[in-house]
Amino acid sequence: MAEAQNIPVGSTTAGSIAVAAESTVVSRMSAPPSFDVADFPVPRGREEEWRFTPLERLRGLHDGTAVATGDGVRIEVEAPAGVVVETVGRDNARLGRAGTPADRIAAQAYSAFEKAGVVTVPKDTVLTEPIRIAVHGEGAVAYGHQLIELGAFAEAVVVIDHTGDAVLAANVDYLLGDGAKLTVVSVQDWDDKAVHVAQHNALVGRDASFKSVVVTFGGDVVRLHPRVQYAGTGGEAELYGLYFTDAGQHQEHRLLVTHNTPHCKSNVAYKGALQGEDAHAVWIGDVLIEAKAEGTDTYEMNRNLVLTDGARVDSVPNLEIETGEIVGAGHASATGRFDDEQLFYLMARGIPEYEARRLVVRGFFAELVQQIGVPDIEERLLAKIEEELEASVG
Repeated sequence: MAEAQNIPVGSTTAGSIAVAAESTVVSRMSAPPSFDVADFPVPRGREEEWRFTPLERLRGLHDGTAVATGDGVRIEVEAPAGVVVETVGRDNARLGRAGTPADRIAAQAYSAFEKAGVVTVPKDTVLTEPIRIAVHGEGAVAYGHQLIELGAFAEAVVVIDHTGDAVLAANVDYLLGDGAKLTVVSVQDWDDKAVHVAQHNALVGRDASFKSVVVTFGGDVVRLHPRVQYAGTGGEAELYGLYFTDAGQHQEHRLLVTHNTPHCKSNVAYKGALQGEDAHAVWIGDVLIEAKAEGTDTYEMNRNLVLTDGARVDSVPNLEIETGEIVGAGHASATGRFDDEQLFYLMARGIPEYEARRLVVRGFFAELVQQIGVPDIEERLLAKIEEELEASVG
C-alpha cells in the first residue's frame, strides 16, 4: 500500500488554543456500514469516530432514548416547474441506494423515519432557479430522510435550509445519473439549543458532477457526515464547507470520499472561524482510493482561524491509497490566529481595528462564499458573519 505523507496542523499555540492533527485512518477501524441499528454498539466516547463528540449533549440520539414525539420539524419544498416532489413510504426502492448508514445515529434515523421526501429532476431537465427545501424545527425530536435524484444530463441547484429548534437525526441521499450536475447548499442556521446529526450520501454517476457546500452557524451540537462514492468513470465531486463556531458550540464535520471507480476526481475545502470560551470545531477528512480506482485525482484541505482564546480545533486529514496508478493525491490542514502583519497593514492606513478584523475574516471566507452561487444565500452568509463579529466586540 502506498501512503501519502500526512501534513500536520501548523498553528500558534499562545493563549488557550488547542489543536490536534493525527493520521489514523478510520475507514478500516469503524464498524461496517449497516441499516440495522443492532450492528452498532452504543458509543461510549472512546471510539475513534466518537471521541471528539460530546455524547451527553446529543439528547439521546446515540443510545436510542430519543423518541420522536410528533411533528419535530416542518418541511416545505419550493420547486420550479418540471420537478417532481413526492412523499414516499419506507418501502420505496430508491431509498438507501446512495449509501448505507455508517454509525449508530444514522442507522437509528433510517430505521425510525415514517415517510421520506423525494425530489426528482427528470432526465435532460436543466433548471434555471434553485429548488428550496426549508426544514424548520418545532422543538421536538425528529428522524428524517430526504432523497434528491437527478436523471441523466439533468442540472439543478438545491438549497436545504435548517432553522428553528429541534433534535434531528437524518439521512440525505443524492443520486446523480450519468452526466448530471448537482449543486447542494446545506445551511445549518439553528437556534442555540438545537441538536442536528446527519449523514449525507452522494452516488455520482458516469461523467456526473456533484458540488456540496455546507454552511454551519447555529445549534448547540451539529455533527454532519458527508460521504461520496462513484457509480461510473469520469465523476467529479467538490465538497466545500464554511463554519463559524461560537462560545459553547460543538460543530463537527466528518467527510469520507471513497474513490471506488477509475478516473474520477474529488476536491475538498473546508474553512472555519472560532470565537468564545469552549467553542469546539472538529473536521475529519477521509479519502480512500481503492486498488481499482486508477487515474484518481484528489485533494483535501482544512483551514481554521481562531479569533479568541478558549476555542479548540481538532483537524484530522486522512489519505489511504491502495494503488500507485493515480494522477495526484494530497491533503493539508492548518489552524492559527489572526495574522498580525495583516492587521498592522490595514490599521496603519487608518482602518479601525474592528473593521480590519472584519475585512480579514471576510477575505478568509471569500473563496468559499463564491462557491455557493445563490445570491440571497451568499448575502445572508456574509450578514451572519458580520453578526457574529459584532457579538465578539459587543
